[in-house]
Amino acid sequence: MQNAFDNFFGGPPLWVALRLLILSLVVGVILSVLGISPYDIIDGFRDLVIRIYNMGFEAIDLIWRYILIGAVIVLPIWLVLRLFALRKGGSG
Repeated sequence: MQNAFDNFFGGPPLWVALRLLILSLVVGVILSVLGISPYDIIDGFRDLVIRIYNMGFEAIDLIWRYILIGAVIVLPIWLVLRLFALRKGGSG
């Protein structure tokens, strides 16, 4: 039986850390090939916050558009992952 610590991490912490390390490496290589650096992401987020602050209530529309754009990618991936988890008999 798994303890609460393993349940929180989704498995043994060392195994989860190894999987996250490998996934980070793969994503890092892909982003590097695309010419995206961590500084670009941080600067983009900072610029987003500044734009939202400067726009006032127009920011609500911008945020909604960002949510919709992100949802087009995130929700199908989440759905596929959940379907695979159900197929394997897991809940996590």
